[in-house]
Amino acid sequence: MPTLEEINAAAPETPVFLLNLYASALLNKAALHAVGYTRDTPSPARGEIQKDAWGNPTGLLLAQPDAALLYATLAHGPRLGYEDQLNSTRHFLRELNRLGLTSVVDAGGGLQRYPEDYQVIEALNKADQLTLRIAYNLFTQQPGKEIEDFRRWFQLTRPGQGNEYLRMNGIGEKITDAAYDFENFQQPRPEISSDVDAAFKEAISLIVEHRWPFRLHATYDESINHYLDLFEDINRRIPFDGLRWFFDHAETISPRNIERVKALGGGIAIQDRLAFQGEYFVYRYGKQAVAAAPPFRRMLDIGVPVGAGTDATRVASYNPWVALCWLITGRTVGGMELYPPENRLSREEALLWYTSGSAWFSGEEEKKGRIAPDQLADLAVLSDDYFIIAEEDIPRISSVLTLVGGKIVYAAREFAPLDPPLPPVSPSWSPVAVYGGARTPEVKRTTSGGNHLHLPHMGAHDWRENDPGCDCFVF
Repeated sequence: MPTLEEINAAAPETPVFLLNLYASALLNKAALHAVGYTRDTPSPARGEIQKDAWGNPTGLLLAQPDAALLYATLAHGPRLGYEDQLNSTRHFLRELNRLGLTSVVDAGGGLQRYPEDYQVIEALNKADQLTLRIAYNLFTQQPGKEIEDFRRWFQLTRPGQGNEYLRMNGIGEKITDAAYDFENFQQPRPEISSDVDAAFKEAISLIVEHRWPFRLHATYDESINHYLDLFEDINRRIPFDGLRWFFDHAETISPRNIERVKALGGGIAIQDRLAFQGEYFVYRYGKQAVAAAPPFRRMLDIGVPVGAGTDATRVASYNPWVALCWLITGRTVGGMELYPPENRLSREEALLWYTSGSAWFSGEEEKKGRIAPDQLADLAVLSDDYFIIAEEDIPRISSVLTLVGGKIVYAAREFAPLDPPLPPVSPSWSPVAVYGGARTPEVKRTTSGGNHLHLPHMGAHDWRENDPGCDCFVF
């Protein structure tokens, strides 16, 4: 990790917020000033604002035990002006197109108000400037007032409202603020309290009555078991009857609960969080526990709908090829082997989960995810052959030509003259303007067991080797 001293030296005036998973965050002095944290700011009940010997905040925020402090700090940050939001969104969509993405499902806009904070993406859609198809879920916004939000949303929109580029997908991945587990594997597993069941059941019952699809964040089998008990009780009164719903994450789900999910018509959306947090998981729960976290092969055998994703952009990289490599190799980005061969996916299986599998979760499996008649004209020509490239090189795959709706939205290499122009990056201080775009660092493993970290846009030949066996990079 970079040090706070290095961040302050690199950006003495521009606020910088670096999020490390959902475990911690680093803020430079300008960011501390922007969010208003001083020696008089107390740490909240569910987090720590680290302070030095003189009582001044250092810039390190710790999620103890969950990410409430990290979310709250992001909410205090300065907001870009409307025109800059339009600009930065277009550039970010192009970055996703660079990786070959043509469509995403947004699990929920944490701390985003509906419909106010959706005006930018709506405006780009109306102007025919979206280069990515987006199905979005509405996230809980007012703790204790979730039912009020739901009833208001029922009047404003409905699932499927929009067009083939931007459409509302349902509710989630948080339903009520209190009924929620978290995935900070540096902290003990949270206990699900039955005290919040009444409000949660009321919310789910209302959602099912209105036939809105929903998704629920649930990391641990203990949480999933608790929620399934409630769902089955609701189903006896208000049948789910084909309603599309699913769990997000489900790292430790048991075979029995996979069967229960399938019986209720649900699915499981998995993400590559353990590619980044696998070492933390093993340290807390042991090597044996991680071997089936998640139990990929059992999900395939049982036949429950499964979609694969990244959990981007806050908790993990948005690079889909990192996620695919994790499914195939069973290794973390640091090189730790998590899964035995019997709990890994073939390249074809992983790709199916990522494409047609994920299309089920937005109810679009009839028109997305395959190159076939009557499917949308979305495709990517890749830089390398995914099926034969060395496993360790899969994360470096990108697109050389991406089409959405039959239109070119990104082009590189021999197709570069076809790349559609974008407006200049704004605001002027944006690092994207300086370094030529966002890039995923390349990690190359040496024969000695050490790693090289290659930052392509920070000196193409600037290599630093870390101590063999250490998964922490200093650059």
